[in-house]
Order: sequence, then C-alpha cells, then structure tokens
Amino acid sequence: MTDTAETFADRLLHFTLQDRDARGRIVRLDDVLSAVLSAHDYPPAIMHLLAEALVLSALVGGLLKQDDGQMTMQAQTDGGVIKLLACDYRGGELRGYVDYDADRLAELGANPSLYALFGKAYLAITFDRADGQGRYQGIVPIEGDTLAAACESYFFQSEQVPTLIRLAVRADAGNCTAAGLLVQHLPDGEEGRERLHARLDHPEWEHVSIIASSLRHEELLDPEISMEAIVWRLFHEEPEIRVRPGAGLSRGCRCSIEHYETVLKKFPQAELGEMRDTDGIIRVDCAFCSRKFPISL
Repeated sequence: MTDTAETFADRLLHFTLQDRDARGRIVRLDDVLSAVLSAHDYPPAIMHLLAEALVLSALVGGLLKQDDGQMTMQAQTDGGVIKLLACDYRGGELRGYVDYDADRLAELGANPSLYALFGKAYLAITFDRADGQGRYQGIVPIEGDTLAAACESYFFQSEQVPTLIRLAVRADAGNCTAAGLLVQHLPDGEEGRERLHARLDHPEWEHVSIIASSLRHEELLDPEISMEAIVWRLFHEEPEIRVRPGAGLSRGCRCSIEHYETVLKKFPQAELGEMRDTDGIIRVDCAFCSRKFPISL
C-alpha cells in the first residue's frame, strides 16, 4: 500500500488492485452532506434517500478523468411520491435536491421502500466530458431495494463493466453521515456483451466482489476508521494496493445572478414579460441551495 495522509471524510480515495484487474473508489460524507441537506427541511426518509444519492454521485463522478467534467444523476417517476431526484458532481463539488409530495409521503409511514417512493421510475446517469469530448448517457429502471442496485445495473447495461457498490447512511439527532464503496473490474480489451459475461465469471472479479461484499455498514460509517484502513482491511492479502487521494468534496451549487441572466437572455421578450412580477423583477428560486435571485432584464 502506498504511503499517503489518511482520509477520513469529505474526500474521495481511489485505489487499484493491479493483480486483480480491479479499481475502486471509497468515500465518507460528513460536513459536505450536512451543507447540502441543510438547504431544505427534508423528512427522514427523503434525507436518507438524498444522502445515498450524494454518495453515489461522489463515487460515480469520481470516475471522471477530467476535473472539469460533470456527472449528473436524475431519477424521474411516473406518478411516484418522488417527483424528481437530481444530483451532480463536478471537480469535487456536489449538489442534490429532491422534489416530493409531502402529503403522500406522510401516508407511507416511517420507513417506505424504494418502490413505494418511486413506483415505476428510471435513473439517468449523464457524463459531460471536458475538452469537447461530448456527452453520453445511460438510462436504467429503478429496481431492487436501493439506488446502488440501479447504479450497478447502469454499469452492467450501459458500459459493460462489472460493478459492486455498498452504501451506508446513519441519521441521528439531526446529523447525517453517509459513506460508500465502489469496485469495478477493469476493461480487458474484449468487445461487446460477451466481454461482460466473461468478466462476471472471471475468478479475479469473483474474488474481489466477494471480499468487497463483506464490508459492514459500521465500518464504512465509523469516523475513527480511515478510508485507507478500510481498503487495507478488505484487501490486505493482495500483493499490492495502490491508493491515491482524490478530490476534496464541497457543496457546489453554481447558481448566481450572472448565470441566470445569461440563461434568461435566451428567452423571447414576450416570455420574459410573463415571468416578471409587478415590480418588473424576475425572481428565480434555486432548488439546490434554496436561495432566491432577483433578476432585472
């Protein structure tokens, strides 16, 4: 294992198992999670869901090679309690928001299932790559018990990369901590869906996935255990583990008056007139940070 300062929270840790053709990301969210969640008075079920989504955004977004690339995760439903779940990651900046029907949520009780919240829904993961390399997107149904399962399906179906994800969330006394592990089998040069099936049965991936699955929620969330220590506990029998600190994480709502002015200037004057209030001001609400911006155009 390479020497590095220990990583406990609000920073990604990248690791590679060279002899197993596997790579991974691990993260624990603390202050950055509190900052994102504080924008709205979310009930416990929605807080838990958004915490999971933010961990996933950090793990999946951390796969981007360019710091100025962006990963966006959106879940939309057809008549579900959750109207919209949206998160994105760019260069270590995280933001997220959930729009939901409060009355219908109250009818579900304290611990609603994922299906109860979403019903029939789809998860879209979009990568906007830097330097004009374009955008690509995968869309998968939200099935199973967790958002992590939907993300695993995304990599399975859209990228043909075997992926295992483990998430943990703890909320108590108004505080929320969340953490996660993502491990993947590296591409090996084969083509098409046959490549995926071959790697899923590959003994190296089978070994890595079994070991990674043994990670307990308590370990992921324990503030006294560093990310490096968790990786070492899991894979200490490997000949070599390469670790590399990733981006430091922060709440990254990118809203500003200048940004909204640029967007609004693209609208016809007739539509802008309909947006103005009696004072002639267009008032824009940012769902991510819950701030309001008065725009004079």
